[in-house]
Amino acid sequence: MRPWLLLPPKFAHDVTPYALPFISFLHGKKTPEWNSFTWRDMTFKNPLGIAGGVDKNAEHLDDWWKLGCGFVEVGTVTPQSQRANPGKIMDRDLRLRAMWNKMGFPSHGADEVFYNLAFYAPNYRTPIFVNIGKNRNTPNSEAVKDYLSLVDTFRPFADAFVVNISSPNTQGLRDLQKKENLGALLSPILDRVSHFEPTPVLVKLSPDMGEEGLAEAISNCADLGVDGFVLTNTTLSRPAGCHFPAEGGLSGAPLKQLSQRALQIAVQTLGKKREGKLLVSAGGILSPEDVFERLQMGADLVQIYSALVFHGPGFFHDVARSRTK
Repeated sequence: MRPWLLLPPKFAHDVTPYALPFISFLHGKKTPEWNSFTWRDMTFKNPLGIAGGVDKNAEHLDDWWKLGCGFVEVGTVTPQSQRANPGKIMDRDLRLRAMWNKMGFPSHGADEVFYNLAFYAPNYRTPIFVNIGKNRNTPNSEAVKDYLSLVDTFRPFADAFVVNISSPNTQGLRDLQKKENLGALLSPILDRVSHFEPTPVLVKLSPDMGEEGLAEAISNCADLGVDGFVLTNTTLSRPAGCHFPAEGGLSGAPLKQLSQRALQIAVQTLGKKREGKLLVSAGGILSPEDVFERLQMGADLVQIYSALVFHGPGFFHDVARSRTK
């Protein structure tokens, strides 16, 4: 029984932050250890975590740790606070096991997220990735300034940065994935992190680029020196019988094949260059079997979002129990 599925999607989304501490208190346990590994001085007790967008403002890290996350990605964080896009911004389809959103980086802004991370810093239990994005009113020609300001702000607390240039809900953002724009954006970011104790930089890519476009983006990013990839963001494609609007990103089961193919392309494209790179798979992962499949396909880490809606917050420990059967 999943009573939250009886609630309107937006209402369920809005009340979750209030319910999460209670849920983690009732069901929280020690972080399960399975498939543990170390990468760039980060130890992952298990390879399963939350995707960007679940805890946008780093307000519930302790709850996620209790619920069994092996790592946490917060954000997307923008330099200045901004509201969600106007109008209806989310919906779900139980039959398709699909979620739709056109939120567009709602964020309390860098200052508040910095405060939240500073509060949790003495009690870090897992690696923390900070997903960073530009404000919607920042033109692409000046986007690098937003990303650099976020790198400077969160360098003390981020174990890794995830550069989000693939959300379909910020107009023009995906243009930053093009070859002519990648270098101008990523080179200054990589140069900035190298001036201090280096912090890994991952790039989150779109599933809608086509196989050649995705392979080219992965190759270009690797040549620039990025440390890994998050594959993938939500999709603008729609399955048959889908009632959602054409705009906005779709996640859940309809994203599964696109995300799997993106992971395959990344493994094939990187080849020998794969050594030392981190591959994070996200999209359409709704069962423990889905998690294990992505790991077998070559993912180092796996992220969930829709599974928390369609399965529930016990997913992390359910996966761990399945692993030990």
